[in-house]
Amino acid sequence: MKRLSKNLTFQVLIAISLGILVGAFFPEIGAKLKPIGDVFINLIKMVIAPVIFLTIVLGISSMGNLKKVGRVGGKALLYFEVVTTFALVIGLVIANVTKPGAGLEVNDLAQGDISAYQKGAQEINWVEFITHIVPANVVDAFAKGDILQVLLFSVLFGVGLTKMGVAGHSVIQTFEKLSKIFFNILGVVMKLAPIGAFGGMAYSIGKFGLATLIPLGKLMLCVYATMFLFIFVVLNLIARLYGFSLWRYLKFIKEEILIVLGTSSSESVLPMIMRKLERYGCSKSVVGLVIPTGYSFNLDGTTIYLSMAVIFLAQVFGVELSFAQELTIIGILMITSKGAAAVTGGGFIVLASTLGALKVVPVEGMALLLGVDRFMSEARAITNLIGNGVATIVVAKSEGEFDPIQNEIALGGGDLVPDEELV
Repeated sequence: MKRLSKNLTFQVLIAISLGILVGAFFPEIGAKLKPIGDVFINLIKMVIAPVIFLTIVLGISSMGNLKKVGRVGGKALLYFEVVTTFALVIGLVIANVTKPGAGLEVNDLAQGDISAYQKGAQEINWVEFITHIVPANVVDAFAKGDILQVLLFSVLFGVGLTKMGVAGHSVIQTFEKLSKIFFNILGVVMKLAPIGAFGGMAYSIGKFGLATLIPLGKLMLCVYATMFLFIFVVLNLIARLYGFSLWRYLKFIKEEILIVLGTSSSESVLPMIMRKLERYGCSKSVVGLVIPTGYSFNLDGTTIYLSMAVIFLAQVFGVELSFAQELTIIGILMITSKGAAAVTGGGFIVLASTLGALKVVPVEGMALLLGVDRFMSEARAITNLIGNGVATIVVAKSEGEFDPIQNEIALGGGDLVPDEELV
């Protein structure tokens, strides 16, 4: 029992359960616990930028061959586009079949203020988004934690360091030591994961209440079921095709999944999932390139939710979408889901911009979703997390950058490579 109480998975499960109870029976207290979850997420965000930078630079320097760096990046982006398109189509098909919005009366549904999201959608400029990827100031990119900007600078820095050859070895050794320091910091922060999960869950239940789920219960059920099917059918088929067990992988990252469930944020485990994938057998170079890129371009859960939300709102307002209009939705979401990936409230901003471009479903209808969005964000974040992990393993295996011996030992509960060598 003493050993179980020290297990992080057990601690997070207990914390989530307590958070649900506090939110349900003491909603006023639960609604005030948001800062607890926010502090934990901020502690993680505090080290995300340097961890991404160091991991990518060390990964590229260990890869050595710059052509291979380009090949890995190209494979990752191609995989992201193909799989997220599958996610969009699956979301549209299931929403059309199950019709979660049919028969709902708009006046009976709780509504919220969406003005901030509408304003954000109007401000999205895709030319500016592309140019924004290149930071005008590297220090500012790190200070704001802009993943795309940090990613680009890290790749360029890694390429520059690789071109130095032997002369750059002293810098690499220094970065390896810095990487160990940041992962040691993460080790300390992760001890607070149960507290963060408790605060996040208590806030969700206390603020929005379980009663808000009843009118939109069918939509929630459809979204969760669709993501379940996507993970255990689509991603499972991909895993089988590349010779690994999805179920064993999910058991391997169960702690990260539970933390995401409690905090509703996949960013809360970004550094940990990178380290976990190295333990799983993927090379540092592939993990460093694929995971940070995937957090902006491989949002399987978000794309499923967005496609279903558009169809749901069309059904609520009695709008019959033609096949051509649904193809337009796919095309718009393929672009917009990437464009607002790093924006706060990005999911709603993307939805607003999609509805605005479609000009068929009232943008104001988004207000119907505000009450349950927080409860669906857990499913989105978990699906995004699992999807990015599978993508990393697929790219690693296709590049011969996967260690099957390390994998078997890690799945058996051990580590072929000590922690200090993994970072």
